[in-house]
Amino acid sequence: MAVQKITWEEVGATSSNALLSPAYKSNGHVFASGHVGADDNNEFPPDVTEQTHLAIKSLEKTLIAAGSNLSKVLKVLLFVANPKGAAAVNKVYAQYFTTQPARSCVVVGFPNNQILVELECVAEYDDLDKLAKL
Repeated sequence: MAVQKITWEEVGATSSNALLSPAYKSNGHVFASGHVGADDNNEFPPDVTEQTHLAIKSLEKTLIAAGSNLSKVLKVLLFVANPKGAAAVNKVYAQYFTTQPARSCVVVGFPNNQILVELECVAEYDDLDKLAKL
């Protein structure tokens, strides 16, 4: 069973978190780290709706770099800073996760109080090398 690290360069990130990788691939699955709603300037809009869009788009870039996409997500772990924003988060979430993957949602206190939402996931990916050998 081969394990492959997805790098920040593969995701196209201009800034990265030195403590983690954006994802790992193994045995047909992608394990993505948490993605937050920072904009291109690495700043956090004050609106939970906008942060949710940004976080999901960031996650999507990682999945694509790993040979997957949002339609192949099996499980999402969603963190929100304020339960009052859950309806707005859910509205945005439903636009992107049309396959309705399994999901858990947890209310947390982020170390950076500008972060309003974070999500990570497990998804399937197509191993093009294996498919080419068939």
